[in-house]
Amino acid sequence: MLSYFIQLMNDMKIRTKLILSFVVVVFVPVSIVSIFLTGELRKFAFNNALEQAYQNVDRVKKRSTEVLNVSDDLSYRLSYDERLKNLANRQYESVYDVFVAYRAYPDLQQAKQMYKEISNIRFYSENQTMLNNWEFIYPEEEIRQAEWYVRAQENIGVIHWDYIVDERDGKHYLSLIKGVDLGSKDNRGVLVINVNTGMLNTILNQESFYTIIADSKNNIVAANRPDLYGRTLSEIHDDSGTVYQPSGSYEAVIDREASKVLIEPLNPEMGQNSLRIISIFSIDSIVAEANRINRLVMTVIIISLVLAVLLIYSFSSLISNRLLRLSKHITKVGTGNLAVAMEIDGKDEIGQLSRQFNSMVGSINELMNEVQESNLQKRRLEQKQSEIKFKMMASQINPHFLFNALEAIRMEAHLKGEREIARIVRLLGKMMRSNLEVGSGKTTIKDEIEMVRCYLDVQKFRYEDRLKYELEVDPDAEPVRIPPLIIQPLVENAVIHGMDHKEDGTFIRVRVTAQRGMILVVTEDNGAGITPERLEMIHSFLNESDEHEGGRIGLRNVHVRLQLTYGPESGLAIYSEPGEGTRIEFSIPTGGEIDD
Repeated sequence: MLSYFIQLMNDMKIRTKLILSFVVVVFVPVSIVSIFLTGELRKFAFNNALEQAYQNVDRVKKRSTEVLNVSDDLSYRLSYDERLKNLANRQYESVYDVFVAYRAYPDLQQAKQMYKEISNIRFYSENQTMLNNWEFIYPEEEIRQAEWYVRAQENIGVIHWDYIVDERDGKHYLSLIKGVDLGSKDNRGVLVINVNTGMLNTILNQESFYTIIADSKNNIVAANRPDLYGRTLSEIHDDSGTVYQPSGSYEAVIDREASKVLIEPLNPEMGQNSLRIISIFSIDSIVAEANRINRLVMTVIIISLVLAVLLIYSFSSLISNRLLRLSKHITKVGTGNLAVAMEIDGKDEIGQLSRQFNSMVGSINELMNEVQESNLQKRRLEQKQSEIKFKMMASQINPHFLFNALEAIRMEAHLKGEREIARIVRLLGKMMRSNLEVGSGKTTIKDEIEMVRCYLDVQKFRYEDRLKYELEVDPDAEPVRIPPLIIQPLVENAVIHGMDHKEDGTFIRVRVTAQRGMILVVTEDNGAGITPERLEMIHSFLNESDEHEGGRIGLRNVHVRLQLTYGPESGLAIYSEPGEGTRIEFSIPTGGEIDD
């Protein structure tokens, strides 16, 4: 049977074979591919929308965190403000004394005017000699028994986020609540900072998907639907309870529609009673456009196939005749007659095939030259890409340090006068000028260490006696030229992660030694250290081929730049144990960069 079918196919004319082949080879695969593409297009639309939703949630998270960080930073400064503690501890003998004391401490009112991210501030103190001016408040019995007030009294220094009523206007606000130690166990205050939820609502209103921010008690503190302001998650029709999950990606029926639900914690390290972002979007609305495109594609495919059948029948005879002539020439070549020349009778594929056959031998050498040139261009392109990547990474700078330093200068000037301000401003100006002048060139280790010294002096001004440092530089290493901003990010990392997790102060040491043709750079701190699991994650992040948002971008920047400049063996080495501090070191040759 098979042999009969093969013989039948062999006996067919080429025109009949073309038509039959088109039906078998085109119609069937196109039908299968059409079905497959329909599903894939729907899946692609869904995944694309899901990716967009993740990006939207991440954008909301970053912008909302910026708003909440203002309250967090302000609470940190106020909780350590000795003037505030003295004001709350003092026993006043007259109303006039209270009035004078309040007038001498306008910081709460100024902070409310300065930061649009907060709507109000109040400080509860159980000092009965103080007056209630809606900024300093003596708590009534109802306030004392409130859960948030009791929790703040019992957990001094711990930040809580809660959705509570401000007794001054009777409205609910998302508030930062923090207990403040005023000197003894029985003498404690409570600081409450109301977040400007209008700014949070404005951020959410820019999102196309249904997006809300809820607290751990399932209160909706912000949303891009006005009807949900101040309500709870029970107002959302979700029988599966998906919206109550702490985090993750889920599919659920929301308001009687099949929906995708994304839940992302909002800065869980900012305090207890953490907030979370909930983004909900309808699956039908996502795939509606994909379904319309599928119908259009199927219509076009069917029409095209019908027209193709008609055209293939018309052109098959013309093609078969030309193929017969081509077959005769191929037969001649098969007999060993390599001098035969084919007549070029068209510019289509058959004509092109004839032309390529005539020039095949002569084109081999040209093809080899083209391959060599292509490889050379590829190497040049890779070299340029490495240079561009180096320049891009060298231009990165974290502005958060400058903001904190300038803010510290402002507060110091306000509280103590103008001492040391000129020196710190000079150091900041020197650092900013150095950063702005950074290019793709080199700097000396001496200049890099000078920039590190400026940075540490500014940070010491900010943290005072909590920060101590030591710089040890081998004189033989000072003239060695290195890429800019190599040592300073390591010191900045030590300050940030050392100071944030250790209240009794941090000591940082930077050592640069030269021996046996190598420069060894070591930065050490006595901070809280890093757990083995976290250290393994950092090593994995440093050696990833692609960059990601978040993570220790400064460390990876230095690690990759060192490898691009001096080779893979010159990257960062990180050693740390919990409670013992962290040491980061690298070594580079004094001879210069690696050769490409």
